[in-house]
Amino acid sequence: MKTVLRLLVSLAVAAGLIALLMAWGGSDIRRIPATLGRLEGPLFWSAFCLQGVCYPLRALRFRLLLRDRPAFWRVLPVTASHILAANVLPAKLGEASVIVYLKRCAGTPAADGLAVLLLSRVLDLAVVAGCLSIACLTLGATGAFPTLDWLSTAGGALGLATVVLGWIALSSHHLVDFASRCVSFLRLDRTLLGTKLTGAADAVSTALRRVRRRDLVTALLPTVPIWISSFVFYAILARRFGLTQLRLDEAVFGSSLAVLANLLPVNGFAGLGTQETGWVVAFGALGVTRDLALETGLASHLVYLFNLAFFGALGHLAMALVPRPSATSEPTEPS
Repeated sequence: MKTVLRLLVSLAVAAGLIALLMAWGGSDIRRIPATLGRLEGPLFWSAFCLQGVCYPLRALRFRLLLRDRPAFWRVLPVTASHILAANVLPAKLGEASVIVYLKRCAGTPAADGLAVLLLSRVLDLAVVAGCLSIACLTLGATGAFPTLDWLSTAGGALGLATVVLGWIALSSHHLVDFASRCVSFLRLDRTLLGTKLTGAADAVSTALRRVRRRDLVTALLPTVPIWISSFVFYAILARRFGLTQLRLDEAVFGSSLAVLANLLPVNGFAGLGTQETGWVVAFGALGVTRDLALETGLASHLVYLFNLAFFGALGHLAMALVPRPSATSEPTEPS
């Protein structure tokens, strides 16, 4: 019952945000089907393949960060199912699904699953910040947007943020240890909740320490093409849906802010509304009218969600067919 209620609230939040954006931008929801109709077969399949290639790359990254190196065919359906849950469930509650799925399909301890999830998200943020930094610096250098005199400054700040996020990834166990010490300093560890938090933090810190720096650096290699594919995906769709003169640096700028807005824990169902807000604000800054920005952003997001549902459904089906791991049935590679 609680899950149903959460989904209903999430749907209401998404519908409300979309309605507000439509009213603000002077758009008409009835124009969206016509916008989607512009996506012809070859372009749709190009976008479909660009989104699809991210799944094996994300699965590879999970596998590189897991100390026991479970078989790739076990991690791939987990990845597809987790991405669907993370996008559909409200307030990013679906992110935790990877912990359950990895334990079910690969026998991964919960602490290891949480550690891998944290490291993956930090790597994602680092690469997105780095790409957005390059886009801001490029746009600032061209002088095409003289009113946006903050672009170069923002690019430099984002470059610094990329370095900081890289350091966080390499030193994540120190941060968990620091949080655990704060709980102890405040004497919260004497409470039942504090005891549980401290125990969980210690387990996650141990799991993070087991991830070698070499493996963490190696995990960065698939992260870069994951986001390059994502930016090209949005660039193709945005150009087809109406932003015909869109350059790649502009697409990176707009879609990065949309993705970052979608990471907020207050997002509605499937990120509808929050991602569009980031898209409209970003492309509005580049001179795109609010109605056109909203229509292209919403249409692109719907295509993404259609593909997401397809790959997620395949992932859940595959997870149902994957036999549970046992200590003797399948050897793992040494870490």
